[in-house]
Amino acid sequence: MIIYRTDPIYRMGTIIRQLKFLFLEMEGIFISFMIAFGLASIMLCLGIIIRTKVTFIRKMLVPASVVAGLLGLILMNTGLITSTDSEMYVSMVNFLFTITFISIALTSSPKSKTSGSIGKSIAKGSLGLGFHWNLLYALTPAVGALVILGIGGFFGMDTVYGLLIPFAFAQGPGQAATFGTIMEQQYGIVDAATVGITFAAIGFLFCFLVGVPLAKLGIKRGLAKNLAKSGIDGYVERGYYVKEEKRESLGNETMYSGNMDTMTFHFAIIGLCFMLALGMAQVVSFIPGVGATFSGMLFIYGMLAGYLVKFIMKKLSIEHMLDNTFQSKITGWSTDYLVVTSFMAVPFSVIGVWMVPIIIEAIVITILTIVICVYFGQRIGGENDFERTVGLYGTTTGTVPSGIALVRIIDPSLRTSTAVELGLMNVPMIASYGTVVTILAIASGTLSLTIGILLLLAPIPIYLIILKVFNVWGRKTYNFKPKNVENVEELKSVVSK
Repeated sequence: MIIYRTDPIYRMGTIIRQLKFLFLEMEGIFISFMIAFGLASIMLCLGIIIRTKVTFIRKMLVPASVVAGLLGLILMNTGLITSTDSEMYVSMVNFLFTITFISIALTSSPKSKTSGSIGKSIAKGSLGLGFHWNLLYALTPAVGALVILGIGGFFGMDTVYGLLIPFAFAQGPGQAATFGTIMEQQYGIVDAATVGITFAAIGFLFCFLVGVPLAKLGIKRGLAKNLAKSGIDGYVERGYYVKEEKRESLGNETMYSGNMDTMTFHFAIIGLCFMLALGMAQVVSFIPGVGATFSGMLFIYGMLAGYLVKFIMKKLSIEHMLDNTFQSKITGWSTDYLVVTSFMAVPFSVIGVWMVPIIIEAIVITILTIVICVYFGQRIGGENDFERTVGLYGTTTGTVPSGIALVRIIDPSLRTSTAVELGLMNVPMIASYGTVVTILAIASGTLSLTIGILLLLAPIPIYLIILKVFNVWGRKTYNFKPKNVENVEELKSVVSK
């Protein structure tokens, strides 16, 4: 009997075979994901051990996630790992970044109990830090593009890759992966996500290689007023608590475990928000012209979904079912894995000779960042300007958590308002949205490079005027001259600890 392609039984068999192939393909992707996750976890365990045992790394207070990332970077480029690849880690960076923003949105802002004067100081610091960040965010892509324009030709690297630096340095690996992926998928810029994540990985390195010595110089010069007497707490240097030390709480149970575990509920809400974010992105994709570009910014929709769910829970009087402290720990979990997977997403085989111009641009931007952070940080106008300087540098070469990590070197108990200001600076940072649009317009070919660079630099005078008007660009409040030291021997002993 001859079976024709139109026969229902034949067609059913074809469909079954296709579904089987799809299932096997999905199974392969899932296995690759779990292996990638497992390798990142192993690197984190090794990072904790190295951070604890290696004196230099312990004294530099380098987070275990950064150490783990470097180990993973080496491992993934040895050619020994074939069951997963750098593309899987790029995808993980994108998803973890979205989860981080969802978790941030689900975390309630604590009600302010500060007095009027302290509140004004926080508002002033947040405004100053935010617009200093905006200043760097507008300046660094212009400088980065010019650097690659000057040297990129010798290495076959297009100038457009230099525009990725603000997403990586000023925002971190998540944004670098997000906008790099948009440039790849929408504008055909090959390996843009990989280049962006490479910039982000280098940024994390420079964050601590420069930030820790900067903090310790301030200690030596007597600028760390909240550290001079107490020194660096043991757990800060060790990176973990011993049995006898007082520890922070992980939060409170909000669910009866016989019904559902509290952790399960929190991750279920995150999963709900993630699906809502995918739906929002799909709706935006239908907008003519810009839909394809803006639908790729999944983290924005994740944040909006988080706020929406939190709002609904508040209206239903069930907001208490999400514990703030535990939710912040989820944010920390996603951030740690975000850092290590960012390093493991960098393939030397793809970057190749581009690594030279990438490193040169990163060094130039780091120097520029140091100069701007120190110059303007000295002039915000407050008793905690040095802490603000260190935190701003950490944030503009990594993320807000890395900025806070540097602040804790000089203010272990976070007695100053700097950590709060680093969080609230996200409000004035909204003004930088025009920079994102300009960079994407250059990448898409809508704007020429010359006009694009001029547009990138255009808001800088406005930012400077705002800094002057709101009195966050004034006289120096501190300097690094030794005359500020009241007890040199005591402070030297603190630095040596």
